[in-house]
Amino acid sequence: MEQPQSDNKLIIYQLLPRLFGNTKTLNKTYGSVEENGVGKFNDISDKALQEIKKMGFTHVWFTGVLEHATMTDYTPYGINSDDPDVVKGRAGSPYAIKDYYDVDPDLAVNVKNRMAEYQALINRTHASGLKVIMDLVPNHVARTYASDAKPAGVRDFGQDDDKTKAFDPQNDFYYIPGQSFVVPAGYNAGGDNFKSPLKNHGFDENPAKATGNDVFSATPAINDWFETIKLNYGVDYLHARKTYFDPVPPLWNKMYDILHFWSEKGIDAFRCDMVEMVPMEFWGWVIPRLKAENPQLIFIGEAYNTALYNNYILNGKFDYLYDKVGLYDGIKRLTRDEPNATTWDINRVWNHDCSGIDQHMLRFMENHDEQRIASPYFAGNPWLAVPGMIVTATLSTGPVMVYFGQEVGEPAQGAEGFSGDDGRTSIFDYWGVPEHQKWLNNGKFDGTQLSDDQKRLRDFYSILLNAVYNNEALRSGKFYELMMANERQPGFNQRLYLYLRYTGKQRILVVTNFNRSQQAIQVKLPDDLLKQLNLSGKQQLTDLLTGNTYNTDDISSGVNISLHASSGVLLQF
Repeated sequence: MEQPQSDNKLIIYQLLPRLFGNTKTLNKTYGSVEENGVGKFNDISDKALQEIKKMGFTHVWFTGVLEHATMTDYTPYGINSDDPDVVKGRAGSPYAIKDYYDVDPDLAVNVKNRMAEYQALINRTHASGLKVIMDLVPNHVARTYASDAKPAGVRDFGQDDDKTKAFDPQNDFYYIPGQSFVVPAGYNAGGDNFKSPLKNHGFDENPAKATGNDVFSATPAINDWFETIKLNYGVDYLHARKTYFDPVPPLWNKMYDILHFWSEKGIDAFRCDMVEMVPMEFWGWVIPRLKAENPQLIFIGEAYNTALYNNYILNGKFDYLYDKVGLYDGIKRLTRDEPNATTWDINRVWNHDCSGIDQHMLRFMENHDEQRIASPYFAGNPWLAVPGMIVTATLSTGPVMVYFGQEVGEPAQGAEGFSGDDGRTSIFDYWGVPEHQKWLNNGKFDGTQLSDDQKRLRDFYSILLNAVYNNEALRSGKFYELMMANERQPGFNQRLYLYLRYTGKQRILVVTNFNRSQQAIQVKLPDDLLKQLNLSGKQQLTDLLTGNTYNTDDISSGVNISLHASSGVLLQF
C-alpha cells in the first residue's frame, strides 16, 4: 500500500531555556529562583547549539520564551508583580502570557537587556545552521496580562472592551457582568512556606472574565486553567457558538501584529498552542497574510481532534499538526507492552486518521506535556523506546521532535511544586533536570558525566536522526507498507512493524520489533514492488544504525532478519 510523501523534513529539538542551562542541583519542592536556579538565554551557547546540530536537528523550539505571570518579584526592573493566587508554580506557566511583546525576565542575565539577549540567541542559532521555533499562545493570556513593551500605537488586549457585555465581537475578552472572579478554593499558591505580600490578599477582577479552557463562570474549579483568561475571536459560545467574523474582530489584527513583530525578529516557525480552541477561520485569515510577507514561515498546530485535522491543514493553512491522538498514543501502548497493543494501530493512523495528510503530521515520543519515557509512569527504561522512536522518526516526511533530556533517559523524578511527581518535567517550577545536567556538565556540553549506558543511548538518537537527515529515502521518499504482504510470513506477529521508504536512487527497509523478546522474520517484498523498483537476484542490505549486513540470494524469496527485543533496523539496499 503506497502513500505519497512531500519534501522537507523538520527534525526538532524542544528545550525550555528556563531548565536547559540550569546547573543548580538542590531541587527543593516549591524552591525559589535563588534556591533552585534558572537557565538563561546566554547558557544556550555556540557549543550547545553545535552539539544539537551534530545530532541531526534542523530546528530548535525554545519553549516558554514569552513573558508570563510568575511569583518571582521583578518590580525593581519596572515589571508589575503578579498575584500568586492566579499563578501556577513559583516560576509560573509559560502558557499564561503576561506580555506578548516581551520575554521572560528569568531568562536574562541583565533583565533590562532581556530582549537583546533573546535576539542574540536567535542570531547564534541561525549562525549554527539551525532554525528557531517560538510559541504562540492564541487562546488565552494571564489574568494579569498588561503589555508594557508594546510598540507605539498598539492597543492592549481589553483596553477598548465594553465590560458591561458578556459578549461583544468588538471585545477582546468574555465577561461575567456583575460578578467578581473567585480564586478556586483550596489553591495553595507557592506551597506552605511561600510568603508574598499579595498571597491570599484577594485577587481583584471585577467583572470576572471567562477562563481559558472555555469556563464562562466567575468561579472556575482548581483543575481549570483558572490562571488564564479566554480571548474572543468573535465566537459567542453561550449562544450556539454563533460567529461574528465580518467585520474582522479587533483581536484578529492584534494577533497578526504580534506574529508579524516576532517574524521580523527572525523567528522561522511558530508552534501554536491549542489551535482547535481558536476558530479555524482566523488561521485561514492570518497564516496566508504572514506567509505573503515571509513565504518560508512555518506554522505548527497543537491539535487533538482527528476529525478536524483536514480542516486545519486545508482551510486553516497549517503546515503541520501534532499527531498525539494517533501515532503517539499507539506507540506508547506498544512501548509499555500493554496487552491489546498491536502495530496495526500504526497502520490505522496513516491509513485512516491521517489519510492524505500524513506528511503534515509532527511525530514525537516526548514533549513538555507528556510523561518521560524513562519514568515509571511510561516505560521505566528509555531503551524500550527504540522501535517506537525509529517509527516516529522514519514513518513519513513530516517532522519528528525530541524533548531535551529524552536522549539521555531523563526520568523526571520527584514533585517539583505545582507539578507533582507525575513523570513529567515541570514547566511551572524552578528545577534542575538531573540526567540532562550530566550532559550539560556545567556548561561544557560534553557529556562527560553521563554513564556509558547514557552515552550509548545518546549515540542511538544521534545515529537515527542523522540517518534521517542524510538519507533522501527517509527525508523525502515514498512510503510502502509491508504488513499485509508479510502477515503470513514465518515469524510474523502483531508486535512487528515493517515498511519501505524509497526514492528513485535509494531504498531503506524499516523493520521494528516491539516485542520484549528476540524475533526472527523472513521479510518479503511484494512482486509488484520488486518490479517497480527493478529488483531481483542477490542483494546485500546494510543497517544504517549498526553497520551490520544482511544477505539474500534471491530478493524475491525474502530476507531473513533477526531482531533483538525492543529494537529495529534501517536496511539500505
